[in-house]
Amino acid sequence: MKKILFQLSGSIACYKACYLLSKLVQDGHEVQVACTQGALKFVGEATLEGLSGRPVFTDAYEKGRMLDHIRLTQWADLALLCPASANTLNRLATGLADDVIGSLFLAWNLKKPYLVAPAMNQEMFRHPATQASLGKLQGWGIQVLETEEGRQACGDFGPGRLLDPDVIHRSVQGALGIQ
Repeated sequence: MKKILFQLSGSIACYKACYLLSKLVQDGHEVQVACTQGALKFVGEATLEGLSGRPVFTDAYEKGRMLDHIRLTQWADLALLCPASANTLNRLATGLADDVIGSLFLAWNLKKPYLVAPAMNQEMFRHPATQASLGKLQGWGIQVLETEEGRQACGDFGPGRLLDPDVIHRSVQGALGIQ
């Protein structure tokens, strides 16, 4: 099977990402998780390690892992950022590497698939800064997945909800050439 770099950023949708992570591991893929500190506010490191069977990459300066932002991008066949918060998307589009997700993104070989599954409040999703960032990422060859429209955790209704994890799963499989 394939090697997947599964990245999470801070969003209530992290709980849905755990289902997807589990499904990819059950498919037989090797999955390495990396996440922002914000993501760890929504889902615990123990959960992510338990589902993936690997220690989670969260600190670029952790002893013994200081080159993981390079090693992991060379190792992986595909990268997935799920959920992709507005903050993280906007940081990636400006080239910031101030956390593990930014460092991994800048070290990624853009000839390999990189998928982004946005998840945020509908106003954040519609904001011109976020839309411009999504457009810039797409221009670089990043596959930006759609969002769903519906009721959001804050009570709003609109676009920005994380796409159904089973649909994301099919997108990952397709990007890997697996039907």
